[in-house]
Order: sequence, then structure tokens, then C-alpha cells
Amino acid sequence: MREIIFDTETTGLDNRADRIIEIGGIELFNHFPTGNVIHIFINPGDQKVHPDALAVHGITDEFLKDKKPFADVAEEILTFFGDAKWIAHNATFDMGFINAEFARIGLPPILPERVVDTLSMARRKHPMGPNSLDALCRRYGIDNSHRTKHGALLDSELLAEVYIEMIGGRQAAFGLSTATSGQNGRGDRAEEDDVVIASVLERPRPLAPRLSQSEAQAHEALVAKLGDKGIWAKYAD
Repeated sequence: MREIIFDTETTGLDNRADRIIEIGGIELFNHFPTGNVIHIFINPGDQKVHPDALAVHGITDEFLKDKKPFADVAEEILTFFGDAKWIAHNATFDMGFINAEFARIGLPPILPERVVDTLSMARRKHPMGPNSLDALCRRYGIDNSHRTKHGALLDSELLAEVYIEMIGGRQAAFGLSTATSGQNGRGDRAEEDDVVIASVLERPRPLAPRLSQSEAQAHEALVAKLGDKGIWAKYAD
């Protein structure tokens, strides 16, 4: 299963007038990064970057003036995404801009059933919040110290790590991947996918212990008390 974790940066907040100026995306296959990415800066034409937006992402009008317009990169974007799910944090915002850009050049919108909103996922999983990307990085122990400003590719990389943790972590995703191996329909990509899965199996940073010292001691005391009565004794050598 292909998924694209993506993010956009824009000239402002109103997709009726403002434009996309950066898009970045990370390809996942069976919930693992493949190493394939997309990263494009886009000329917004006559639309200038709003000062508030500039403060967020730091992308200037001067930097964008020699970049291609959206019409010239739309095919590259659609080819990269293919039939994958579009996954974004606060996807309503990003998809509003994506579909507005497609509409301007006569292309059909991306339908809602192809979109996954990780902000909605986070709100269901952590209803007390906060659920910003920075807050979720802190919650899952993901290093975002290099995120001094928003950037579409950097934010996509961080969101990919957050998304994998929200669906159960790398070990859970690996179990799903092995269960579906041989049925991915990827043809000559199958061996490459196996290499990618193997390369990311281990966590770059171990998760912090979920049990306190007193809880761990209480558990050990209970196990010692049960002795041979524990159900695991039936399966021990």
C-alpha cells in the first residue's frame, strides 16, 4: 500500500487568492519510508507572500521569481502521488489549496476518500491534546530541534515519523508488511521494498519506558508469586 505524507507552504491562508509556493512529500510503502521524495518550490505569479506567512516559512518573493508555476509542475506532482493516499496534518488546509490549484488549470479535485488527516487522527487518539506537529514530536520522542521554521519537506519527514508512531510504531507496521508480502503488486520493486523494510526495522531512538520503577517492581513481585501457575509456564521450555 502506497501512502504519501505531504505538506505545503503557501503565500497566505485564503485558497481563493493565495497560492502554493512549496510542496514536499515522502513515499511510504506498507507504512515504511522508501526513500522516494518530492520537493518543489512554485512561482505564485502575481500573488505576493503575506508577511505573516513569510514569518512562518521564510520563503521570499525574490526566491520564488525564477521557479516554475503550478501549471508546469502539476503533472510531476500527480505522477509522484499516483494512486496513493494523500496524508497531511490538518489536511483540510492543504487539500483546499491543492484542489484550488488543480481547478485553476482545469484538473479534477482529489476526492476526500483518498485523503487522511493526521490532525483528526491525533485528536481521536489524544483528545486532551495538544496535537500540533511540534507537540506530537515531543509526545513521541521525535527530534524536531532543527525545525526553526516551517518547510514542506522537513515537516513531511517529521510527520511521517509521527504517523508511524500513531498507527502503532515501526514494529506494528513491520508485522503488517510481512503479512502482506508477495501481494503488493509491485513487480520489480518487491526486492527493493524488502531492503527498505529491513533498513528501517530498528527504531533510531528507543522509546522511553512506559512503566514507573514502582510499577515494574510490583509486576515482578506478582510474577514471582504466581510461579508455575502463570499461563506462560505452559509454553516455556
